[in-house]
Amino acid sequence: MVSKPSIPKGTRDFSPAEVAKRQYIIQTIKNNFEKFGFAPIETPSFENSDTLMGKYGEEGDRLIFKILNSGDYLAKANTTHLEAKDSTKLTSSISEKALRYDLTVPFARYVVQHQNEIEFPFKRYQIQPVWRADRPQKGRFREFFHCDADVVGSKSLWQEVELVQLYDAVFTDLGLTGATVKINNRKILSGIAEVIGASDKLIDFTVALDKLDKIGEDGVKKEMIEKGISEEAITKVQPLFNFTGTISEKIEKLSQLLAESEEGMKGVAELRFICDNVLQLGLSTAILDLDVTLARGLNYYTGAIFEVAAPKGVAMGSIGGGGRYDDLTGIFGLKNMSGVGVSFGLDRIYLVVEELNLFPQTVTVSTKALFINYGEKEAFYAMNAMKQLRASGVKVELYPENVKVGKQFQHADKRNIPYAVIVGEEEMKAGQFALKNLTTGEQNLVDIVGLKEALL
Repeated sequence: MVSKPSIPKGTRDFSPAEVAKRQYIIQTIKNNFEKFGFAPIETPSFENSDTLMGKYGEEGDRLIFKILNSGDYLAKANTTHLEAKDSTKLTSSISEKALRYDLTVPFARYVVQHQNEIEFPFKRYQIQPVWRADRPQKGRFREFFHCDADVVGSKSLWQEVELVQLYDAVFTDLGLTGATVKINNRKILSGIAEVIGASDKLIDFTVALDKLDKIGEDGVKKEMIEKGISEEAITKVQPLFNFTGTISEKIEKLSQLLAESEEGMKGVAELRFICDNVLQLGLSTAILDLDVTLARGLNYYTGAIFEVAAPKGVAMGSIGGGGRYDDLTGIFGLKNMSGVGVSFGLDRIYLVVEELNLFPQTVTVSTKALFINYGEKEAFYAMNAMKQLRASGVKVELYPENVKVGKQFQHADKRNIPYAVIVGEEEMKAGQFALKNLTTGEQNLVDIVGLKEALL
């Protein structure tokens, strides 16, 4: 018995209409990337394992898809680990490559490898798929696209100001009014950990704090205790769980809380610069918010951290994120190369735009007109016209078989093709075409010039 075909969990097939909508979002993002001066690059879908492992924290490492070595991969496996069934230690001997988890670490590798060819500061964008062995759920897939924009070779905080504006520009063009760009700073988190005497638990502290929206205050506190953070330290950060007010008021509260931490006060100064300038320059439709619980568990952020929430009323995880990473290229041997970047979550943005019914109707229109096939001579006459129309940029096609006209019109209707072009003997003699609007039913006789004008 032939097995029923299927695809792996967390992956999807896309119909022509879905691809058209995805391309609309990608093109919107791409246009804005280029307006802001970013240039495109591409990197391989898989990297050497040692390029990726250890860059995303313990949780991230578990979600990296490993690729088995080709050939008899068990021949070179560590027999001790194999017999002990220790998959964690065995992996390195049977898998030397892995699918990329994001685009930022491969970009850092790219910068180090091509440093002699690059003019710094280097602004690049990259729109490619990434893979994560995560548990699939709404808005979370195992294969999905990242759309990243990064600047390396500049420590200027004006880059952060521009990246907030970039988010605003993209979401405004997509009609996502009210998207919230959340901002924080890892120096502030380091300062808080220092003030409460938990500097050695910084990663555990930030990973737990980052989950406040998901598991609530009690859940965060429980996880912190499990990670060895004292109840006394947790009591000191109690104000963070109800941190309200305007951005200016929040910054002032942080100044008081972190007064004894030099690192924390650096973070406060950076936040003040970014937020003040963004607010003075103004945003079109996005909202800027200072969120001190925003931690993002990725190990490489050292300064500003960004995360974007969909407009209120839409149940969706973050639709974008990023931050400043002062030492990411250092892990590949290139020191003192500061960078900052943001990412757009294409798949989640798609779901939000779909839910809010913001896709323009024209997005899914591919073929503009279907030429009805009445026979060989008529088809040849239609083909001549189609050649001219396509040269002018009009999307047209001929129904391939000479079958009942009703069936051909049904085909156009099912595919949402807005026009039909009818060519019989009379039209051919007159050098004309009968153009029928399939929405209104209106039909007119036009020549090739009129046909172009009507379909353009």
